Amino acid sequence: MTLPQRYTRPAIALHWLVAILIGVNLALVWSVDFVPDAYTRPIINTHKSIGITVLGLAVLRLLWRLSHEPPPLPTTYKLWERRVSHWAHIVLYVLIFALPLTGWLHDSAWKAAATHPFYLFGAVPWPRIGWIMNLDPATTETLHGLFGETHSALADILYVFVVAHILGALKHQFIDREPELQRMMPER
Repeated sequence: MTLPQRYTRPAIALHWLVAILIGVNLALVWSVDFVPDAYTRPIINTHKSIGITVLGLAVLRLLWRLSHEPPPLPTTYKLWERRVSHWAHIVLYVLIFALPLTGWLHDSAWKAAATHPFYLFGAVPWPRIGWIMNLDPATTETLHGLFGETHSALADILYVFVVAHILGALKHQFIDREPELQRMMPER
């Protein structure tokens, strides 16, 4: 078996860091309804902090991807598989940007945003989007709902694409017997 062409170390690190943070954020969101009320706000604030971190990492990841050609997919992959992989990666990149942005918009339209400053991981002041906060209360309330619904819908789409991404990688690794996982795993 020939060794696979691997992604660069920074690409691998950014991939797994974003994946882990998204996983943690999903766990936080799914847990918030099952914890005592005293833990709700800290969980939501941690979720927002991780989302902003993912946004920053997504910028780094996109810049790295634009300046470093990823390894080509194996030529043994069918043409339709290569095309689906390409478009699925584009959708995942869009979602990795769109989810934190819609979350930030949603938070900025929160009626109590002006009186409840947000601190990234409880330490670093993080601004809300001022022009949204300064709209009239009825408009911000409408936008709060719209951005929240959009954020939730995008999360549902993300679930589908993450599961498809994982299943595709596992299919290539274990059914097609291609060294797919080695392309994105840290070297030992």
